[in-house]
Amino acid sequence: MWLIALFILLPIIEIGLFIQVGGWIGLWPTLGLVVVMALFGSWLLRTQGLMAMVDVQRSFRDMRNPSEPMAHAALIMFAGVLMLTPGFFTDVLGLVLLIRPVRSLIIARLAARFTVTSSGFTPDDRSQGPGWTDEGDIIEGDYSETPPRRDGIGPSGWTRH
Repeated sequence: MWLIALFILLPIIEIGLFIQVGGWIGLWPTLGLVVVMALFGSWLLRTQGLMAMVDVQRSFRDMRNPSEPMAHAALIMFAGVLMLTPGFFTDVLGLVLLIRPVRSLIIARLAARFTVTSSGFTPDDRSQGPGWTDEGDIIEGDYSETPPRRDGIGPSGWTRH
């Protein structure tokens, strides 16, 4: 029910804001402002999105839970969609979502609604998963190096025996 109300109210709010802002500053400045906000939003989305992806990669590298950085990345993507949608109300919502403390608050509120009942891999659990042996972390294997072809394009250097 709330989704239907959103689809009805959002265009009404946007049209009302277009009329008000257009009355204050005129048609062309209003349209220019919408275009500038879309460009600014795409730039912010790109920079914030790259930082969020770095956080996700860092969490994987450090063997931490990547759910929070991934949630931030998802909210940044949603903010970008809002900012690319023509309108002032959606632009403001998108800008607000690009503020990290606001995203953290939303993630905390959403996380309170979920319960994790099981988990999988831990860094110290060497009894599960492919590649782990009882003797330690060393897995023996064979490889051979192949010289590059004459045209300079060669295999990766690893071949199967």
